[in-house]
Amino acid sequence: MSIVKINALTVPAEQREVLEQRFASRAGAVEGSDGFEWFELLRPVEGTDQYLVYTRWRSEEDFQAWMEGPMKAAHQGGAGGSGGGAGGGGERPKPAASASSVWSFEVVQQAAPKKA
Repeated sequence: MSIVKINALTVPAEQREVLEQRFASRAGAVEGSDGFEWFELLRPVEGTDQYLVYTRWRSEEDFQAWMEGPMKAAHQGGAGGSGGGAGGGGERPKPAASASSVWSFEVVQQAAPKKA
């Protein structure tokens, strides 16, 4: 079965719009990757300042291939770490998140809505 990677991003309130705009302008960067199955950016509603970036992959190998290829290339090119920023020349934008941690899971059960 699939694997799930969740990147928990701590995002100060004043950076929420910046983060969401950067993800919106990512121009389908992951959707064409081999083994990619799903993406969601989850905005916190209450009780936390953490956004969750949910991706599902066919296998750990597919995820690692994306990390070492397209994702690495998209985040290279300047000092200052990752930020999911919109490209272009010049200085890289300041990251919108103040902290990040990646959680890994294996899908052991799943269900879809029943068809009528």
